[in-house]
Amino acid sequence: MSFQAYLDNIQTKTGKSPAELRAIAVKKGYANAKGLLPGFKAGDILAWLKRDFDLGHGHSMAIVALLKGTKKEGDR
Repeated sequence: MSFQAYLDNIQTKTGKSPAELRAIAVKKGYANAKGLLPGFKAGDILAWLKRDFDLGHGHSMAIVALLKGTKKEGDR
């Protein structure tokens, strides 16, 4: 499955676009425009996404990659 397919599935499941999830992460203090803020790790994001959006590990890791800037929308 491509990275973009993960993001599309996340949007279908949660009703939130990747940009909306990033904005929520920023509002919650997990990240900023440059990436995850110091003191936060992937596990923190995984727990949040599972708790609030019922996302599994793989889909949550896609959001972590997006927040870290290691992947971007449209990546295959």
